[in-house]
Formats: sequence, C-alpha cells, structure tokens
Amino acid sequence: MEAFYLYFLSLLVVLISISVPFLCHRSKSKKSKLPPGSSGFPLVGETLHFLMSGPEKFIHQRMEKYSDEVFATSLMGQNLAVICGAAGNKFLLCTANDFVSPWLPDSLLMFLNWVDSPGKSRKDLFSKIRGFHQAVIMRPEALKQYIPIMDSLTRQHLQTDWDPFHVVKVHPASQKITLILACKLLLGLEPDQAQRFSDSFTVSLQAFYSLPINLPGTAYNRALKEVDKLKQEFLKIILERKKMVLENREKAGSDVLSRTLLDENAHLLSDLEFAVYLVSLMIPTYESGSASITFVLKHLAELPHIYDMVYKEHMEIAKSKDPEELLNWEDVKKMKYSWNVICEAMRLAPPATGAFREVETDIHFAGVTIPKGWKVLWSPFTTNKNPKYFPEPENFDPTRFEGDGPTSCTFIPFSTGPRMCPGKDYSRFLILVYMYNVMRKFKLKKLIPDEKVLYRVGPYPASGLPMRLQPH
Repeated sequence: MEAFYLYFLSLLVVLISISVPFLCHRSKSKKSKLPPGSSGFPLVGETLHFLMSGPEKFIHQRMEKYSDEVFATSLMGQNLAVICGAAGNKFLLCTANDFVSPWLPDSLLMFLNWVDSPGKSRKDLFSKIRGFHQAVIMRPEALKQYIPIMDSLTRQHLQTDWDPFHVVKVHPASQKITLILACKLLLGLEPDQAQRFSDSFTVSLQAFYSLPINLPGTAYNRALKEVDKLKQEFLKIILERKKMVLENREKAGSDVLSRTLLDENAHLLSDLEFAVYLVSLMIPTYESGSASITFVLKHLAELPHIYDMVYKEHMEIAKSKDPEELLNWEDVKKMKYSWNVICEAMRLAPPATGAFREVETDIHFAGVTIPKGWKVLWSPFTTNKNPKYFPEPENFDPTRFEGDGPTSCTFIPFSTGPRMCPGKDYSRFLILVYMYNVMRKFKLKKLIPDEKVLYRVGPYPASGLPMRLQPH
C-alpha cells in the first residue's frame, strides 16, 4: 500500500509540474486568436486519448471536429498545435522553417541524457547532431557501397530465420535484420555480436512515451537502465576502434564508426556524444525500418496481382545476374515499381507519427496565431488518407506514384524542406533489398486476416504478422 501511495504521489507531482506552464500560457494568450481545439482534462490534457486511440484516429477526429487546417490540443504537458494538409505541411516545413526549431519531449531527451545544460541549448544540440549526420553518416556515395553488404546479410538472415520454417512472424524477423544491418553498417559488428543489443532496444521502445517517473518497477526506470547499458557498450566499442584505427589506419573498415574516426568532421562530437547519438539513431531505425518492411510484406500477401508485378520486376533483375552475385546500385535503380509499392504501403501505414517543432516567435497560419513557446506537430496522418489528395484513399494503388506522383507536400513520410530526414536513402535501400530477397524465395499467406495494429514510435501488428511461407 505504501508503494502505491508513493507512485501516486510521484505521478501527481509530475502531472502538476507539466501542467502549470500550460495553464499559465492559456491565460496570457487570451488576446490572440488561438487555434480551435481542446486542452482536454486538467493536468493530463489529451495525452491519454492520444495513446489509447492511436495517432491516426486522434488526428482525424479533431480535424473533423475543429479544423482541417490547424487545431490545438495538449499532449505531454505542452500546448500543441497540429498543422494539417498540404498547405500546412509546406508552411511548417518550408515557409516557417526559420521561426521554429526541432523539439522532443523531455521524457525522450532524458532517455539519451540530452537535456539542456549550461552553455548548450536544445537548438544548438540539434544543429550539431544534424550537421554531423549530414557530413558523415549518410553521404550518398557511402550508402551506395552498403547495398551489397545489405544484400549479403539479408541472404544469411533468410537462411537462418526463414528457410527452416513453415511459418514466420514478419515483424520480429524484420526487427532482427534492421538491428543486424545497423550494427554492421554503423559499428562494424557481425550478426552474432549485434543480437546482444536486441533486448535493450525492446525494453527501451516499450517506454518511449511513458511518463518520466524514475522509480523502481516503472517502464521508464527499466528503459533508462537499458539505454545507459547501450551507451556504455557503444562507448567501449568506440574507444577500442579509435585505438585500433590510430595504430593502423589500414585496419579501418567501411562502417560509419571507422569512417568517422578518419574524417575531418570527427571533432564535431565527443566520444560520449557519439555513443549517445548512435543509440538515438539506431532506436528509430530499428522501429521505423522494421515497420515499413512489415507492412509492405503484409500488402503483398493480401494482393496477389501486386505481388506478381513486383516478382516480375525482381526476376528480370535476377536473370541478369549470376546466382551468387550481390545487388548493387544499378540493380536498385531498376526497382521502380517496387518503390512505388513501398510508397503506397507507407502512405497507408506511415512508419512514424510525425515530428515536433518548437515555436521561437509567434507564427500566423490560417487566420490564427501559434504563440512563441508552443509546440507544433507535423504528421503524415493529416494528408495520407485525404480523398482530396488521394482518390479512394483506402485502396492500395501503387500507380499513384507514377510520373510526377502525388501533389507536393501531400506524401512526405520522410518530411520535406531543409529538415528532410537524411536517412531516406538508407531506408529505401534497406526495404528494397529485403523485399527483393523475400519475394525471390517465397509467396506469403497471412494467418490472421484482420490483425490489430498498435503504435509505439510507429505502427506494428499486435501478433507480429505471422505468415505461412510457400517456397517458389
């Protein structure tokens, strides 16, 4: 009973502390025309509604009730405006880019110890990380060299995790390969070494949007321990690799860590910052990459005519190569219809909910004012099933992406503008290579026709999407 009261008191303290800024700001903003909406329940706002209904339903209901341009809500103790539609996407991600900055809830920053410290603002930290990411991590010439490695490791993965079985759960399998590839390409680790991180990532993701109550037994407390374990593991790897590379530069591999240690931009992050950054990079890769793979294969199992067209495209590529010859950049460029299928799968099940911004000076959109200090959410759910942009939006139709594709700023799974996700090409190669290898070997049959979809950072099937494999 004492433990219950302790948890209740801690929860009350957290809720009061995060709600005071919201209540104060509402009183100061009465003179401005704020976006229509609701602040929800006292203290908790609409956070519970968001978590229980899922982002898609939550956003669509409020667009219908308040406005299809912009509405206000309260999530995670913050005044929040959700800017909607193609015009809203263009405004937030392009026009107003200089007046907003990237933002994450404190609970997520605390996962990575990325809290504001004296002399280092949150904006400075994001700028530093993004500059490092663009300068070192995702250079196009390096990514193209990773395609054969992705292909080789995917083939090994299918031999051990697919070939011996009649039924495979697609989501856990896709999480495994995304982790293997991330560890290999980022850290230079072999598949057997990568698996020791799997449990830590799983525990961390389960608490990604939990209340930041750091008490024994809470999801947040367990996640903090696992993230700290990951950081220390990565720091050890970084220090060992640095010693090896400094002693003999020729031993440096093609992985991101080795390239970074030899790069002129290596000074941008300290060893510990780099370790924290790698954890922060791998967690969403592990989640969103596996989600995209899972829902692509789901639709291919449901739609035989789409499957047959993708299979034909893949077999034309396979016939032009020796059986053991690995995929390369030229092969991936030929997978045009396959990429359209992936885009349509991401339209129907976006791999991420969206991204947050913080307003640095009052901004005006659609006749309302979003005050300085408010947070803004951009989400693909405001456009991806809008019949104005996508006729018969529930139908799976890859031809939407032929030619010039959808109207500008209506389909942006990787965001757009100056802050477009620099991992777009990595994700594209990852999904295409996995899709190619699975389809060359198997036809797929879903075993749960209407499996429920849940959300963490992105969507995932409640039972893991079990599939019966039918070898060609």
